[in-house]
Amino acid sequence: MSVNKINTVVYALRIKNRDVLLRSSSGGAFTAFSDVLLNSNGAITCAVYDYNNKKTEFKLLTTSTERDTARGSKYMQSIPGDIFSEVYDYLYDNPKKELLFIGLGCQAEGFRKFAEQKGIRDRVYIVDLICHGSASPIIWSQYAKRIEERYNGKIEYLSFREKRKGWPTETVVINGKRIPVKNYETIYYSRCVSRPSCHVCPFATIERNVDITIGDFWHIEEKIPDFYNSQGTSLVLLHTDRGNKLFDAIKDTIDYRVSNTSECWQYNLEHPTPVSEKRSDFWKDYKEHEIDYIMKKYGTFTIGTKIKNRLKKIWKVLDSN
Repeated sequence: MSVNKINTVVYALRIKNRDVLLRSSSGGAFTAFSDVLLNSNGAITCAVYDYNNKKTEFKLLTTSTERDTARGSKYMQSIPGDIFSEVYDYLYDNPKKELLFIGLGCQAEGFRKFAEQKGIRDRVYIVDLICHGSASPIIWSQYAKRIEERYNGKIEYLSFREKRKGWPTETVVINGKRIPVKNYETIYYSRCVSRPSCHVCPFATIERNVDITIGDFWHIEEKIPDFYNSQGTSLVLLHTDRGNKLFDAIKDTIDYRVSNTSECWQYNLEHPTPVSEKRSDFWKDYKEHEIDYIMKKYGTFTIGTKIKNRLKKIWKVLDSN
C-alpha cells in the first residue's frame, strides 16, 4: 500500500470529552488521534518528560495511561534516542499492528525517510507539530534544578499550558504547591535559546510530506467565531490519504469545522522563527553568570513592557465590544 499526497485539507478541531480538553494543551487532537491506535491494540511514539533526569525523550507507548503522561507542550528539545529502531522492532515483532509517530517537523521527516527505507511506511501514521523552535535542553535542566533547590523538593508535575484558570499558564508543582515558571517561558519565546538550525528550518511550510500537521488554531475567535472556545482549539492539516483515513476515524469523538489555509495562517506555518538580536549576549551572559543571572535579565519584563502588554489587552477588549 502506498501513501498518496492529497491537496491539504484544513480543520478546526476540539475533542468532545471536556475532561480531556482541560488536560490538553490545545483542542485535544493528540489524544483523539492516539486513541485510534491504542484502541486497536497499536502503539504511539512521542516525546515524554522525564521528571528524574529533567529531559524530554521519545518513548514507545502502548496504553492510554502511558499516553496521558505525554500530554502537554514541552518547551525544550526532545531527544529521539533509539526510538526509530525500537519502532521497527515493535512492528517487526507485531506484524498486524500499526503505530502513530508524533514529533517536530525535523523529527517527523527523519522518521518518514526511515519508515520508507525500512518498508514500514504503510503501517505508520506520521504527525508533526507546528513548531516555534526547539530550545536548548541545558537551560531548562538547570532552571528546574534551581527551582527544586529554592522550594526544597522535587518537581512532581509540569505544564506549560495549564488551563485551571482559563488561558493556559506555565506551572510546576513541588510538595503539592503550584509554582509559576513564567520567566522560563519568557526566555523560550525570546528566541535566545532556540537551536541555530531552527532559524533556517525547511519544515516551516503549509505543504508537508507527513500525514497530518497539528497545532493551535490561532485567532479562531476572529476567523470562525461560532466555534470559539476559551479552553482551546486544535488546528489540523491533512496532507495524505492516510492522514484523511485517521481523521475519519476520530470524527465521532470530536467537534470540528472545515477551514482553509487563509483562516488558519500563522507565522511558523510559512517561516522559521527568526534569530533574536539578543542571542549572542544571552549566551555570553550565561557562560559568565549562569542560570540565576539570565533568568533575571532575560526572563522578566521591564515595567514599560508590562504596561504596554496591559494596554494591548485593554484595547483588545474594547475593540471586541
